[in-house]
Amino acid sequence: MTTSRRFALSLLTAGLLTLGTAAHAADLPGKGIKVLPLQSSLAEETFQTLLVTRALSKLGYDVQPIKEVEYPMAHIAVANGDATFMANHWNPHHAEFYKSAGGDAKLSRKGVYSAGATQGYMIDKKTADQYKITHLSQLTDPKLARLFDTTGDGKANLIGPSAGWGGEAVVNHQLATYKLRDTVTYTQGNYPALIADTVARFKQGKPVLFYAWTPYWLSNVMRAGQEVVWLQVPFSAMPGVQAGTDTKQANGRDYGFPVNNEYIVANKVWVEQNPAAAKLFEIMQLPIADISAQNMRMQNGENRQQDVERHTDAWIQAHQKTFDGWIAQAIAAANN
Repeated sequence: MTTSRRFALSLLTAGLLTLGTAAHAADLPGKGIKVLPLQSSLAEETFQTLLVTRALSKLGYDVQPIKEVEYPMAHIAVANGDATFMANHWNPHHAEFYKSAGGDAKLSRKGVYSAGATQGYMIDKKTADQYKITHLSQLTDPKLARLFDTTGDGKANLIGPSAGWGGEAVVNHQLATYKLRDTVTYTQGNYPALIADTVARFKQGKPVLFYAWTPYWLSNVMRAGQEVVWLQVPFSAMPGVQAGTDTKQANGRDYGFPVNNEYIVANKVWVEQNPAAAKLFEIMQLPIADISAQNMRMQNGENRQQDVERHTDAWIQAHQKTFDGWIAQAIAAANN
């Protein structure tokens, strides 16, 4: 074969490959459709959000950069079609936000993305053992409450969730219900900064009292049963739409909050128009332990956007068969 014929053949082959790629791209169900993902200002939520966007991009969707919007407004934005989805909806923790935004009439919430999220109140194990503190209600005793005083006013300082998270309504309701207002102060602000101070205080050997949840990096540093313990509450007491909820755990203990599952919540009309994405949102699953482990890497310094993107890509590579299965099922749903 002459050089010119080989060159012509190579051009023809390249052209066929390009056409094949273009045809494949045209077959993708998300081609030409924009997606706007939302998350809160918690950087630790980026990993699970990015994983969803990676899958959507694989389906051909035009995914826009993630926008940070706090939970109440994020639910409303998704419900109204101003955004497409959020991957960090907690149920029942965000039930009030979900209902206020229009509930099932305007939002889609199918399939558990990450199961078994725990919340509650914690103190350091050393203080718990020394003073035999097992229940939050024991802090009605001024002498015990004073152990956790960080401001010098004689009252315990409970580091609680930031405003807009949903947990603040629960904490305020329970402090009143358990008659703790006279001895406990709810310290609210920038939770990540407050909890960093709490960890530093713990390392100095001082007592600490704080609200915590999993999955979060903190559970890898302040480990339940080792450095810290969960406090029980005297009885279940939830506010608003969660009133009457039994918060007792499977182990028989009551930490004051029901076990939560995380969902991908999306605009209902958009989901109905995009069966591939609908199927994807329904079948994706991410273990709680994997989220906590990734969050710990961020806490250890790998916290830049490119770091989180690398973590996400590494997770996909380590679970390639699972990831490819999601894509295949999503494409099949679009073709039905």
